[in-house]
Amino acid sequence: MKTLVIVTHPSIETSIINKRWVEELRKYPEKYTVHELHKVYPDGNIDVEKEQQLIESHQNLVLQFPFYWFNCPPLLKKWLDDVFTYGWAYGSNGGNKLKNRKAALAVSAGIEKDEYSKEGKYRYTLENLLSPFETTLLYCHADYRSFYAFYGTENGTSASQLEKGVQDYLNFIDHM
Repeated sequence: MKTLVIVTHPSIETSIINKRWVEELRKYPEKYTVHELHKVYPDGNIDVEKEQQLIESHQNLVLQFPFYWFNCPPLLKKWLDDVFTYGWAYGSNGGNKLKNRKAALAVSAGIEKDEYSKEGKYRYTLENLLSPFETTLLYCHADYRSFYAFYGTENGTSASQLEKGVQDYLNFIDHM
C-alpha cells in the first residue's frame, strides 16, 4: 500500500522546500498520494468522510507542513480536529482506524537546528515542540515513526542543501 502525505502549506507556490518535496513525491504516484489541503479545501470546509476513507486506503500517513509560530498551519489543526473523530480515530464503536498505521511528520523549520535546544535561543528542541502531534497519534494508537525536519529556511537554502533535503526526506518516508 501507498503512503498518504497530507500537505498543509497556505502558500505552497512561494515555498522552497515544501514545494520541492511535493514535486519530488509526485514523481512516484505508485508510492505516494500527495493530498494538499489548501488546494482541496480553500474554504476550510473539510469533507470528513472523504478524508477518513482516504486515510483508510493507505498504509502510512505523513503530515507535512511548515513549522511556524511553533505550530502547524491552522488548516492542519482543523483537519485533525474534524477528521480524527471519536468512534473513528479513537474511543469505542470502532475507534481504531489509525491503530498500528505508521505515521510521521515532515516539517520545514525556518530556524537553524542549534536554536532548537535547551541552550538555544528558544530553549526547546523541535522534538519537544512537536510532542502534541506525537501524543495525538499515540493516543489514536498509530505507530508513530518520529519526524523529519529541514532547518534554516529563513536564512536561504542553496541548491545543494535543497536537493539533499529532498533525498533525506524521501529516505525518511521510505524507511518509516
